Parts: sequence; structure tokens; C-alpha cells
Amino acid sequence: MNKKTLEDFQVSGQKVLVRVDFNVPLNKERQITDDNRILGALPTIQYLLKQNAKVILMSHLGRPSGAGFEADFSMAPVAKRLGELLNLEVKLANDVIGDHAKSLVEGIQEGEVVLLENLRFHKAETKNDPEFAKALASFGDLYINDAFGTAHRAHASTEGVAHYLPAAAGYLMQKELDILGGALDNPAHPFVAILGGAKVSDKIGVIQNLIDKVDTLIIGGGMAYTFFKAKGYEIGKSLLEEDKVELAFELMEQAKAKGVNMLLPVDTVVASEFKADADHKTVHSNEMPEDWMGMDIGPESMKEFKDAIVNAKLVVWNGPMGVFEMPEFAKGTEAIADYMSQCQGITIIGGGDSAAAVSQLGYADKMTHISTGGGASLEFLEGIELPGVAALNDKD
Repeated sequence: MNKKTLEDFQVSGQKVLVRVDFNVPLNKERQITDDNRILGALPTIQYLLKQNAKVILMSHLGRPSGAGFEADFSMAPVAKRLGELLNLEVKLANDVIGDHAKSLVEGIQEGEVVLLENLRFHKAETKNDPEFAKALASFGDLYINDAFGTAHRAHASTEGVAHYLPAAAGYLMQKELDILGGALDNPAHPFVAILGGAKVSDKIGVIQNLIDKVDTLIIGGGMAYTFFKAKGYEIGKSLLEEDKVELAFELMEQAKAKGVNMLLPVDTVVASEFKADADHKTVHSNEMPEDWMGMDIGPESMKEFKDAIVNAKLVVWNGPMGVFEMPEFAKGTEAIADYMSQCQGITIIGGGDSAAAVSQLGYADKMTHISTGGGASLEFLEGIELPGVAALNDKD
């Protein structure tokens, strides 16, 4: 990684403004149901505290309207949980750049932590307003971005603020860039990429970027039916992006020309309607009944995919194989998670639904790396430079 990291700066006694990703899920009682994102930021925060820095944290949470404080989106549950994990009081500002935030930051001592209120209480955050970015920057002597999950957004706290302060990557950001970057720049072979999810259009850039690098490309999920259509198969009422059929055909031709083994499901679980308890059966992928819809990959596909995955030296997975939220149609996704846990090579999960699946199934500790950013990891795999990364200082 050619960006400066927090260890490139002298942080002792400094006010360090850190963008973290504390966008955690909350239940109706506003209790945190999964604190993985908070845990992910701990190494950076703990390092700064050990170095006697003054730590000012900022994050967004959920999707408030941007018209000011909303209790439902307050960072209060996060401040409480973070305080428990660090075993110290995390002082929560009741605003972002207002008087309370200013007085807490002014009074902060070495080894203390202040958390600003939800950045997205201000529309200026997502608009990357320079005045808002300047106001945030005035709180710190230097800026650390440790929020890979929002690095693909050019917001005031992820990109704007880096123009006004020395800027470096935190440990989590560094890990993401090193692992994902290493997978793309210098992949181990055989390299297998597994792409699922609903739409081909979401993954076109990824397919085009990876087709030059992978040995095997596995396509599943709703996007597979557009490829089936390109092969001339009947796909019934399955998900289809009509305007991407020609592109799907071209991608298959490209794969063939480059000697890439492109694997599509050979059998498909079809259902009579889009319901968890709908009638369903498994058919060959080229024998789908015309009024049914594809919902998951079948057992023969799983076997074929397993061979490629288990024997790979590097596997990158992004996107479920079927309608993962319905238990009957989650089997393909569960199988992929299982095969990846058996793989002895490097296994990388590209955030989003795949990360949720792996965690729910208890395979998280068997993976080399689970990315903390769905959208960010997808854009990274496309080869797009992320604004939140581009804005950081380069190593000399």
C-alpha cells in the first residue's frame, strides 16, 4: 500500500480525528445486534490511546433525514458499547460541529475519547460541503480514515476533511487495501472468483476487471438467468436484465477466448412463485418450466463449484447464490460458505450479503478476510480508485 498509515505520524499528545464505520444494526429497543464494526475499529483506537493521543471519533449511523438531530439515529448506543470494550468513558457530543462538540474537543486530555454525534444529521456531510469539512478538520491535528466501508463515497468526513489535515489510513483500512490489493495485483493461482446477487449490471465492472486475472469465474444468483438467456435457455419468470443479454454473451465469449473457466449453474431450484413456501423442484438449467422462476443453484452445480473452490489458492466471493433470505432457497449460498471454509488457500469475502451469510453460518473465523465494506469492496474489485483512499497522503 502506498498510502501513509497512522504509524507514519507522531501522534502522542496530538488531537487525532478518526473516521470510523460505526454504522451498526440496531433493534427496535435501539440495542446493537452486531458489534463487528466497532470491534474492527478497536486496533486503531487502542494504538492511539496507548500512544497518548487525544482521540476524536466520527461516524454515520443509518439514514437520518439530514435535517438535524433524530433520537432514533443517535450514536448513544455506540458510545456505550465502545466504552465497555475500551473500559473507559467515551464522551458523546450531542452535536457534530456545534458548541457541545467544540467544548468536548477543546477539553480533551491525552488518552481520552470523544465521539461526535451522527455525521448524517447534516446534509453537508454527504454533499461533501467544504465548510463542513473544514469545521470537522478544525477538531484535529491529523486525520485517520479507518472506515473502508464508506471509502467509495466522497463525503466531507471521508474525502473533504483530508484536504485540510495530514491524512493517513488506520489499521482496518490498511488491512483491507493490503489484502484486496494483493489479491488483485499479485494473485495466487488457481484464482477463483464467485459472483452472485441479483443483477449483472451491479457486477459488470467486476467481471471485466477479473476476467484478465482469474482461472475460474463462478456465476450464481439472480444474475445467472441473464447469462442463461444469452445461451438461448428458457428462463421462465426468473429475474432478467433484458438489456444486458448481449453483454452476458460477450462476457462468455471473452472468458472462452482468455481460457477462463466460466461456470454457470448446471441445475437450478425453481419455484412456482416468489414465496418462501412456494412449490419448488430442481431442474436442469436448460429445462426450466416457462411459468416458474429460478430461486437457487441446484445440487449438481454445488458439486461442480465445490471442486473449483476447495482446490483454489485464492477465492474471492461477492453475492449470494439464491434467495438467501428464504431458508429453502439459501442452500446454495450456505454450500459456498461451507466450501470456502474447507479451502486451504486465501479466502476473501467481499462484504455485503456474503459476509452476513458467512457470519450467520459460523464460518467467519475460517476465512482469511471478510471485508467490512460491501459497496467499497465491489468498487475496489472493479479497479476503481476509492475517493476516501485517494485523498490520503502518499508515502514519500
